[in-house]
Amino acid sequence: MTSLFKISLFSVLFMLLTVHSAKAQYAAYDRNMSLGLTFSPNMSWLNYEDGSSAEDSPKAGYAYGLIADLGFARNYYFSTGLLINTLYSGAKLPVDGGTDPVAQIYRLQYAEVPLAIKLKTNDGGAGRFYGQFGFTAGVKVSGKERPESRTDYRAIDGDDVFRLGLLIGAGAEWRLSNSLSALTGLSYNNGFTRAMKSGSPKLSYASFNIGLLF
Repeated sequence: MTSLFKISLFSVLFMLLTVHSAKAQYAAYDRNMSLGLTFSPNMSWLNYEDGSSAEDSPKAGYAYGLIADLGFARNYYFSTGLLINTLYSGAKLPVDGGTDPVAQIYRLQYAEVPLAIKLKTNDGGAGRFYGQFGFTAGVKVSGKERPESRTDYRAIDGDDVFRLGLLIGAGAEWRLSNSLSALTGLSYNNGFTRAMKSGSPKLSYASFNIGLLF
């Protein structure tokens, strides 16, 4: 009887320790809040209104900053952060009252805050996938332009201070450890607001997102 009791007690303790260890590992990865760092190469372009004679030319830029996923239910997160987003774009349009189009390069930099809902799948061992939908709100940090034939920039006359955009994206979180994941994904940001007075274009971009979540 004593041996049976010892065996039963040992079995119960072993089961409790196993369940506790599994819960600890799960909680470490599937926690309700994740903070991270991101770097995102992008390709941006200007969308001119119908009837404009301007010809836009996409250019490469980049963004970097902090990201945060705040869980409010299992697999459902509010995604935000603070990014410094540098967007380049080219266009051919008349300048200074001229009639012949001149190739211009624009560099617009914004401090952006994404406001999105992120849906994540269950952990599959190696990681999990996500999709997100929401908006970005940006404040202009710098706005400059130059003719394509020159290298020195000057301030844009009439660039707008605020930028709003629609954000759509998808990607994956690759589990590196219980407290660290690598982030990869693609996103598209469609500008809602005017970027500058000349031609009244809207600025959009697509980006490749990489980062680390802690």
